[in-house]
Amino acid sequence: MRVAEQLTVSTGALETADVVLSLAPHHPAAHGVLRLALTLADDRVVTADPHVGYMHRGAEKLFEARDFRQILVLANRHDWLSAFGSELGVVLAVERMLGIEVPDRAVWIRTLLAELNRVLSHLMFLAGASSSLEPGTPAAAAFTAREAVQTVMEEVCGGRIHFMFNQVGGLKADLPDGWVGRTRSTVATVRALVDARVAPMVADETFQQAHRGVATLPVELATAYGVSGPLARASGLDLDLRRDDPYLAYAQMPSSVLRIITRHEGDALARYECLAAQIGVALDVADHCLDALAELSGGPVNVRLPNVVRTPHGETYAWTENPLGINGYYLVSRGDRTPWRLKLRSASFNNVQALSAALPGTHLRDLTVALASFFYVVGDIDK
Repeated sequence: MRVAEQLTVSTGALETADVVLSLAPHHPAAHGVLRLALTLADDRVVTADPHVGYMHRGAEKLFEARDFRQILVLANRHDWLSAFGSELGVVLAVERMLGIEVPDRAVWIRTLLAELNRVLSHLMFLAGASSSLEPGTPAAAAFTAREAVQTVMEEVCGGRIHFMFNQVGGLKADLPDGWVGRTRSTVATVRALVDARVAPMVADETFQQAHRGVATLPVELATAYGVSGPLARASGLDLDLRRDDPYLAYAQMPSSVLRIITRHEGDALARYECLAAQIGVALDVADHCLDALAELSGGPVNVRLPNVVRTPHGETYAWTENPLGINGYYLVSRGDRTPWRLKLRSASFNNVQALSAALPGTHLRDLTVALASFFYVVGDIDK
């Protein structure tokens, strides 16, 4: 941290100065580069002003120069912890504009992989909440669980981070032989690791003392800032597109499987409690998808399309419940092979803006805990 400027205030015979600290542009609580301008009184935050734009990638403009197959390369990179979910939203928007119905197997496989990707993202943030990577610690268990999921994802997609498995009309390829059985075993392994090592971390008394009451975000402010995902549900906003505006196979999920986890405290502890509980829900949904795939007797996983895909004149909007919250995709077409406009609504952008409302009153010593509990990826902000 460094002193950015001093704001001098006259109080009669005595002049006082508010010190504005610049926490930036690098700090350990962010996936990327974010600056916070903080005004402090003693050791508490008075105001917090998040400054974004340090790693602007210009993806929305680049979409206009790529055809509908090539834009997926850009679309899955703004949230690098949720590449599958990010590319999924784009293909759903294009398929909606084309009026394409993808095969049932592709729908169930997409749903399964989206939930496995959700587990990957949540485990990364939970691993970051533990300060030790020693064997047997929650962080080590979280990374072990991530590697197990990463292995089955890599087997089917061919990539570890940028999966590139979706395509307009379905999926790039069918599942490898025996993959469903191996994935079912992986889900059981991950569930055991999370239940034995990761979830108890959040219930630990020391962890709770460090996170309770830190950076509280009331539900009214969460709604006003457009916050979504586990961050909003921890404040009591009962919103999840998988239930409220279902897509893929989520409409066929029983409520006993697709449970929406909420808390009402709105503090850092509630956010981690939501995140940890949602891993269990994602694993239940994954098991349900595996059961459905086991019953489907083969069939295609994509729709045959022409070499050049052109969408008709018009516009459409698709949104998905990504691990960090709601992602929106506003697609405008002029009948060409490239988007005329593709506007992204990323969850992290709104979530980070809410820092200015949640951080005032926070002790300086709790600042890293507060920032880490907001679950953002800076590439998802600076898209």
